[in-house]
Parts: sequence; C-alpha cells; structure tokens
Amino acid sequence: MLNSILFPILVLGVMGVIFGCVLGFASIVFKVERDPKIDEIRACLPGANCGGCGFAGCDALAEAIASGKSPVNGCPVGGADVAAKISQVMGVEAGDSVKMTAFVKCNGNCEAAKNKFDYYGVEDCDLENGLNGGHKACSYGCLGDGNCVRACAFDAIHVVNGVAVVDKDKCVSCGACIKACPKNLIELVPYDKLVRVACNSKDMPKAAKDNCSNACMGCKICEKNCPAKAITVTDFLAKVNYDECTQCGVCTEKCPTKAVSKR
Repeated sequence: MLNSILFPILVLGVMGVIFGCVLGFASIVFKVERDPKIDEIRACLPGANCGGCGFAGCDALAEAIASGKSPVNGCPVGGADVAAKISQVMGVEAGDSVKMTAFVKCNGNCEAAKNKFDYYGVEDCDLENGLNGGHKACSYGCLGDGNCVRACAFDAIHVVNGVAVVDKDKCVSCGACIKACPKNLIELVPYDKLVRVACNSKDMPKAAKDNCSNACMGCKICEKNCPAKAITVTDFLAKVNYDECTQCGVCTEKCPTKAVSKR
C-alpha cells in the first residue's frame, strides 16, 4: 500500500526535475539578449504612458527608439530635454523638436452659438452627438460635455462658457483630447505660432453666420490680405500654413467675425 503511494510521488518528482533541467537549459540556449539601451532610454522618459508617441506606453516607446523604429525625439511629453538625454544614450543628434499644443477649433460659446434644442441628458459628447449632432445649431461646434477634459491626464483642458479651452502651458501634446472628441475639433498646433482659426464649420457663409456669430464665413478676406500667402480658404473655412505664417497679424485684424485671431 505504501509503495503504491510513494512510487507515483517519486515518478512525479523525477519528472519535475527532468523537465526543470530541460527548461533551464532551453532558457540558456534560446535566451534573447535585451538591449541595455532600452532600460537607459526608459529611465529618460517621463513615465506618463499617455500614448501620444503612437506606442502603447513608455516601455514600448523605449524599445522602439532602441530598435530604430522611433526617433529619439518621439516623446511629445518630454520635449527637447528628454530628446537630448535619449540622443546621448543612442549616440545620435536629437534634431529639432517643435513644441506643440492642442487647440480647440471652436469659439461657439453660449453667447455666440444658437441651439437646436435644450439637452438635459448625460454630459457625454459621444452620447449627445448621437442625437442629431447635439444641441448646437452648428453641427461642427463643441458640445461642451467634457469628454476631452476627462481624457486629459494633465489638467490642461477645461470647458469655459460652453466650449473646451486648452491651457497651452499645461498641455504636453499627448493627443488624448484629440482622440476623445467626436467632432474632430482638436488639433496640435505649434506652441509659438499664435494665429489660430477658432472654427471648424464648413457650412455655407449665411448658414454659418446664422448658427454662430463667431463662425468663419469663408469670405477669403484673410486669404486676400495675407502678405505671406500663409492662409487659405477651402470649403468656406480658413486654414493657416504655419510653415509660412510670419505672425504679422494682418489676417486677425481683417477677419470680420474674429474667427481668425491670436491666442
């Protein structure tokens, strides 16, 4: 009776030792060497894990930089300082890193924008947008329910007078707010370039003005008066080419609704 119990235990023990040895040997033979630069790069990164770099988090970005799949200035949160540290680890030049900030392309505040109906539901932009585009007469306008606010881990965006507004000094250009906005109203723009088009409406001029007194009407006054030819109007909406813009401010002075302004 005792032997019938001990023998299976002994067999299992021997098998465990054999399998352990085999696995240990395999781990040595098939070991994949980890690039030590990965840990050095990871130590340089801020640890926000925001995904603004296009990768799952800081660990994934560190591996991508070490393998050459991402540039040393691939972290939008760390900016030039982090890029300089990583460039030392990689032994390459950091290159130019333009500081960016998020910008909400809407100035349809409570005074300027007209409403189609009163909305009393859950404060969620996705849900409200599913109700005929939301309460605003302008189907392109910010709904002000704060999905972008909740998505921002840096307290850099808040709803003010019915429209989301970015604090550019807090913004790290991670892109979380961009993904959260169902209206596609938020974009990254150069921090130091102050001319902005605070509108995203592509409605005909009269409809745009009827829906919101602050709307861009596509009148092309800004385009005609820009000495650098840095602003153009397409689909009744002005757009700034920041590579050409000299920040002279002529367009902001000429815009009748102040949809184009310095911010």
